Amino acid sequence: MSIILYSTHCPCCNVIEKKLKSKKLEYVEVNDSQIMKNKGFTTVPILDVDRTVMDFSAANEWLNSLEVTSGD
Repeated sequence: MSIILYSTHCPCCNVIEKKLKSKKLEYVEVNDSQIMKNKGFTTVPILDVDRTVMDFSAANEWLNSLEVTSGD
């Protein structure tokens, strides 16, 4: 699974980042606002999971639906 978090470290971005870590999901974080503008993103956070782009609400819902993985 490929996960990219587009973030400016705003409070909502921090919520998504904390949930990604709690679910033990590996992700790449992009903080370059020019890259985000070039992709047409006007708000953050944006979570890209296998090329499915989610805003904060959708990302939060998706993360809440996942089981917590064991730390093997």
